[in-house]
Amino acid sequence: MLGFDLSTIWAGLIAFAVLTYVVLDGFDLGVGILFPFAKDEKERDVMMNSVAPIWDGNETWLVLGGGGLFAVFPLAYSIVMPALYMPIIAMLLGLIFRGVAFEYRWRTVRWKRLWDYAFFGGSLMAGVCQGLALGGLVQGIEVQGRSYAGGTWDWLTPFSVLVGLAVPTGYALLGATWLNMKLVGRVQQHMRSLAQPFGVATLLFMGAVSLATPFQNDAYLNRWFGWPMEIWTVIVPLLVLLVVWRGRKGLVRGDDVAPFLCALSLFVLAFIGIGISFFPMMVPPTLTIAEAAAPESSLYFALVGTLVMVPIILAYSGYSYWVFRGKIDPEEGYH
Repeated sequence: MLGFDLSTIWAGLIAFAVLTYVVLDGFDLGVGILFPFAKDEKERDVMMNSVAPIWDGNETWLVLGGGGLFAVFPLAYSIVMPALYMPIIAMLLGLIFRGVAFEYRWRTVRWKRLWDYAFFGGSLMAGVCQGLALGGLVQGIEVQGRSYAGGTWDWLTPFSVLVGLAVPTGYALLGATWLNMKLVGRVQQHMRSLAQPFGVATLLFMGAVSLATPFQNDAYLNRWFGWPMEIWTVIVPLLVLLVVWRGRKGLVRGDDVAPFLCALSLFVLAFIGIGISFFPMMVPPTLTIAEAAAPESSLYFALVGTLVMVPIILAYSGYSYWVFRGKIDPEEGYH
C-alpha cells in the first residue's frame, strides 16, 4: 500500500479536468454568447475565427472529467446523472448545435443567419445548463441507500436558476476579454467596452451565489464560518476584489492580456470556493469521496492510463495555443 489516498487523488484529477474545461471552453462559449452584440457580419466572422482552431480541443477536458467520473466514481455517476438528467442532456444538445454551426456557417450564404442563431443559442444553452447542473449539485441531491431518491425536476430551484444565470454571464466576460486579447482595431475596442458591464454583472452574481451557498447546507455554513476555515471567508473575497481591481485597471489602460487573466482568476477563485464547500463530499450532502469510489484495484488501473494521457493532452493543447498565438487581423488572419 502506498502512503496516499487514491480516491482523493482521483477527486483532485477530476476537479482539475473540470476546472480546465471551464476556463478553456468558457471563453469560446462566451464568444458565442456575445454574437448578438456584434455590430455586423464581418465582426461575427472575426469573433468566430478567434476560437475556430482551438474550440474542439478545449472540450477534451469535458470528456475526461465525465469519463473519469464514470470510471472511478461509478456510484456518484449513477446518482448525479438521473438527478441532473435534464440540464445535462440540454447542455449536450447545445454543444452539438454549436459544433454544427462552426462547420456549416462558412459553407452557406443564404442560411448564414440561421447558423449565427444556432451558434449563439447553443453557446447560451450550454452555459445556462452548466450553471443549472452546478446549482442542482451544490444545493444537494436526495439519496436513499445507493440511488437517487428525488424527482425529475428537483434540480430546478431559485438557487439553481441563479447559478444558471451567473455561469453564462461569467462566460461572456471571459469571451469579451479573450476577444480583447486576440483582436485589433474597432472590434477590439467594442469587446473591451463590453467587458466592463459583463465584469460588473459577473461580480454581482458571484456575490449573490456566495451569500446563498452557505445556506443550502448546514455543512457549508459550518465550514465557511467555523474556525479555522473561516480564514478563507476573508481571504477569498479579498483575492476577488484584488483581481477585479487589476482587471478593471487593465481594461482602462487598454491592456491585452491582463483582463483575460483576471477573468480566468475569478473562475479559479470561484472553483476554490466550491471545493472548500464540498470537500470531502462527492455528492452533497451525504456521499463522500471514499464512499463513491470504485475498488482500489480499478483506481490504480485507471490512474496508470490517466498519468500517460493527461500530459499528452496538456502537450497538444499547449502546442495548439502556441501555434495560433498572437493577434488576428480581420483581413489577414493570424500574424
